[in-house]
Amino acid sequence: MTKLYGGARSRASIVKWYLEELQAPYEFQLLDMQAGEHLQPDFLAINPFGKVPAITEGDFQLWESGAILLYLADKYEQVKTLEERAIASQWVLFANATLGPGIFGADTREKESPRLLGGLNKILENQNYITGDNFTVSDVAVGTILGYAILMLKISYDDYPAVDAYIKRISDRPAYKKAILGIT
Repeated sequence: MTKLYGGARSRASIVKWYLEELQAPYEFQLLDMQAGEHLQPDFLAINPFGKVPAITEGDFQLWESGAILLYLADKYEQVKTLEERAIASQWVLFANATLGPGIFGADTREKESPRLLGGLNKILENQNYITGDNFTVSDVAVGTILGYAILMLKISYDDYPAVDAYIKRISDRPAYKKAILGIT
């Protein structure tokens, strides 16, 4: 069984959301980040950088939310071809390396947000989800960043109606409500 390590209000909720979507069995280990549990030797043996999320499955250990998402997509056969894996990797990397910093970086937000959100809006004008009409790991990666921006930065997507509709669509998913919003 997968054991997911995370802290309150951490990126572990991204992995938790995907595990819920997959209906995969997992155990969540909440670390008290304020007390420094993530810096204790037991956890540093899992992630030497003391960051969450991380997972263990027996002796297997993995950290970094994007790597974990891609691993789970492979493990639960959500990507079946090399091309599907490449597209999933593209979007997970985009979410973590481009979208997140572009929206959350105070010095880049004003310049980058319109370009990034405009591009996403154009894509989502013609399809329900990031890669087409089916929900995928790409939606977990991108949707979480967009959702976090609403929760943490109070960003509105009113100027991007397709993104706004997308956020409403994914935030209505039971797994999203449970993992991201804490609603059961």
